[in-house]
This record gives sequence, C-alpha cells and structure tokens, in this order.
Amino acid sequence: ETIQLPFLKQEDQPPIVPQCPSFQCVLCASSSPAVKLHEETLTYLNQGQSYEIRMLSNWKGITEMSEGRRLLRSVVRVVFHDRRLQYSERQQLESWQLNHPGDRILHLDVPLSVGVIDPLVNPNTLNTIEFLWDPSKRTSIFIQVHCISTEFTQRKNGGEKGAPFRIQMDTYKADSHGGSTEHLYSCSCQVKVFKQSLGPSASITETQQWLVRNRFSNYCRTFSNFTGADILKLSRKDLTQICGVADGIRLAHSLTARSVRPRSTLYISTERTGKKHSSNDTSQTVYQEVYLEDMTAAELTTKIADLFGIPANHIQRISKTGPQGIHILLTDTMVRHITDESCFTASLQKLPDSDGYHCILQ
Repeated sequence: ETIQLPFLKQEDQPPIVPQCPSFQCVLCASSSPAVKLHEETLTYLNQGQSYEIRMLSNWKGITEMSEGRRLLRSVVRVVFHDRRLQYSERQQLESWQLNHPGDRILHLDVPLSVGVIDPLVNPNTLNTIEFLWDPSKRTSIFIQVHCISTEFTQRKNGGEKGAPFRIQMDTYKADSHGGSTEHLYSCSCQVKVFKQSLGPSASITETQQWLVRNRFSNYCRTFSNFTGADILKLSRKDLTQICGVADGIRLAHSLTARSVRPRSTLYISTERTGKKHSSNDTSQTVYQEVYLEDMTAAELTTKIADLFGIPANHIQRISKTGPQGIHILLTDTMVRHITDESCFTASLQKLPDSDGYHCILQ
C-alpha cells in the first residue's frame, strides 16, 4: 500500500478575510501508518537528516505584482504541538540551548534547496528560518531538525514516547510600504524527531517505536518483547529467517546504519577580547565542535558567527595566524587544507568606522 505524503495542512483563516490563494506545501517524507483513520497524519523524522518541503503554487495574484516585487517571504518554524508545552515554549527552548551550545533546532540545507533567495538564519531564534522565493518558479527547501522529541518530556510521564512538534510555514507578500508583511497563507504538519540508530540501551517501547519509524511495523508483534540489545544481537541470517530475505536484509542494513561523517571537524574556543592563551594553559579552555560539509570560508564564517551569536555578515574578515604572527586571509583553499580535528581560538576585533568584526583564528 502506498503511504500518503503529509501535506502541510492549511491553517484556519479568519472568516472575515476572504483570502484563499492556491498554495500547497508537501513534506516529502512518508507519514506513519500507525495513525488512526480520522487522526492527523504524523511523520517520523531522523535527527539532522535533510527533508524536502516542496512548495507548489497556482496563485493568480502573481500577475498583479510588479516585475520587481514578485518575491514572497516565507517563515518556517519548529514549534510544539501540545498546548501544555506551548505555554512554556520560551523556557523549553532556552533550556535546550544551554544543553546544546552553538547548535540550532532548525537548519536550512542551502546546497540542496532550489529557488531559495536570500535565506536568513537569525542566531537569536534557533527554531526559525526565513527566505524569499518566486511562486512562478520551482521551489523546494530542505530542512534539518536537530532537537529530539524525547528531550522535552520526562520519562516518568511517558517521556519515551516523545513530544510531537509542528513544522509551520507562514507566507507573506510585499505591502504598500515595500515590506513583506501582508499575510497570504499558513500551513503546518505534525512530526516527531528521533535519533538515526537503535542503541543497545533502547527499551522495549523505544524498540517498537524504532520499528514503526523505519517501516517495520509488520514485525512489531514478532519483536514485541525485544529490547534494543536483543535485536542488535541477531545476525543477518537470523533476521532473514524471521522476516524473510527482502525485509531481513533491509532490517539488517537499518540496524547497522551509521550517520554520515562530516568532511571535517574543528574544535574552536571563542574570545571577544582578542586575548591570547598560553600554549600550555588549556585546562580552563572550553572548545566547541564545528562540523564542515562544504569546506568553504563562507561556511566556516557562518559557523563561527553562530558560536558568537552574531549575524554572519557582521564578520567582514577572517584570518588565520601564520608564521611570526602574521595574519593570513582565509580562503576556500586554506579551509580545504585545514587538518581534521584541529583546535583554534577564535577572537573578534572591532573594525574601525564599521559595525563589522575581524575574526582571528590562532
């Protein structure tokens, strides 16, 4: 049976406003077959994996817009589905940020996205991204959700089930003053986010949920009393005998799957004053991991800006300390040749007559 893709449903509009633009947004990930017939679809996402949201438009209003103002602005958020968590959303997000310094809840995978113009990631709103797009052209965004559903519920209250999130998108067009504030359309869908792999510490309940998320719900009864450790002890031959050749091989591959390793990992300590550490005094220095995929100076600049909590365009120059203390301007070639798992101290120096900074890696 073909599993229906979860359309992001249109949010209720105020009855006074007769706006019904023809927009559709589709999250390209299979919805869970375990949801009851008349309940809202639920989609399980893997933490950190890129998922496409395909944006479809037959909106006739595009013809009424001038040639230079045909861009719409969309804002995508990850918010809580449960009203109980909505009341304490700010505190929940602040607590998550303290436990994950330098990380974001929602990330836009720009290299995979199509038709996205001027993407904006505000370091102060970890769960929000926004961008411009032309509704007359093909547009798809790829998002990554890095928070896990089980991080927001207590185990004594059934936390192993995990808190459901909503992926919400709001779209606006330009108003008479030139700002993109006139609301056109809102939509959302319900998701839960869990880790890519099944660990040996997984309980029976968590193991059952992993089977459902990975499309092995037909075997939930077969493995009804299995913990994660029990399933991981089974060999490939055991799995093919239990589940048949096709599903057994697929289950074996899913159990042994590993997350894709980033091309480079750097460890960076941040300073705002430009003070230098002694080369032997690292006991009090705290470093944060920075993962690079594109291996470009622009990507590294964005990651460092996130560590300092400032917009990436505020770092106008980035250099690396070279022989005899000289500053070497960082280029894409230099980034590609940085040794994996190198350690740096990043300091910001205010540029004269400017709001920007010079970032120095040493």
